[in-house]
Amino acid sequence: MEERQMPKAHKLVVNNRKTSMVTGVLDVLSFDLNEILLETEQGMLMVKGTDLHVNRLSVEKGEVDLSGNIDSIAYSNVNQAARSNENFFAKLFK
Repeated sequence: MEERQMPKAHKLVVNNRKTSMVTGVLDVLSFDLNEILLETEQGMLMVKGTDLHVNRLSVEKGEVDLSGNIDSIAYSNVNQAARSNENFFAKLFK
């Protein structure tokens, strides 16, 4: 039998531009003190700022908690065909 995964609900909560909780995360592609790149159910999510940290990561639940000084948050679309193939960043950071 083929196992189907239900898409995880995606939610982004930012508190006082200091902490953030993200659900519906498929993968953490890269992170450093100034930028965190997440693949979510709703596309790629880039968080920029200073002193950024990934405090908690649960790949099974698709949840990530971030902290630091959040300056910007931006989404970019990823279509289903691109998701089925490994993208450039996933290959780069394996």
